[in-house]
Amino acid sequence: MLKHLSLVLAVLLAMPTVAQSADATAYGAAPYDLLFRDGTLDEIPRDSAVVYHRAVTNSLMPAAATRDSGDIALRFPPGEEAMAEITLTQGDKSRGLGRFPASVGNPMIMFFYETVIRDMAESAGGSPFYIRNRVKDALVQPAEVVAGEAEYQGQMVPTRTVSLYPFREDPNRDQMKGFGDLELQVVMSEAVPGWYLSLIATAPGTEAPVYRSAITFDGLEDAQ
Repeated sequence: MLKHLSLVLAVLLAMPTVAQSADATAYGAAPYDLLFRDGTLDEIPRDSAVVYHRAVTNSLMPAAATRDSGDIALRFPPGEEAMAEITLTQGDKSRGLGRFPASVGNPMIMFFYETVIRDMAESAGGSPFYIRNRVKDALVQPAEVVAGEAEYQGQMVPTRTVSLYPFREDPNRDQMKGFGDLELQVVMSEAVPGWYLSLIATAPGTEAPVYRSAITFDGLEDAQ
């Protein structure tokens, strides 16, 4: 996972810069700069861990959902404060998910998109390269940025939400076992350390979601 996510970082950083401010909220702007905002880890104390929880449901591959659910912590290795590393913890077991330059922003956004791409390829079949390219295309297409509010630490804070539908117009959507309706929704707030309040992917299905991956911000903890 570490090596592959590092490759994804290189690919995303090579994508063309879009003419948009990080504070853009108007419909018609590409959301890339907002979603992959620079500097989102700059103000976080290097002796802290940014903690998230990932909950996955997958009607096509239930065992994969169990494999991938758990607590995720982003830490800065001692003596390497310019780097960020993320780990997944399930009970008394932990595994590394990647190491990244902290200066480029919060790598949780890359982890979110790449794990959904992998999960879709595993569950519905098809080429992960094709899926990844459709997601990349969606990131540089016009999208609505919705201003709103959400509860954080007992109070309401301003948020911005971006929802992408990378397969809505895809000619192969009927072969995607429900993933043709995949929605990738990211909720962001200046008030939340690390920028991301939630990152949720949903393939809705007819009666219950075929697939859902929800990464939600839990808080800051002392790094251990």
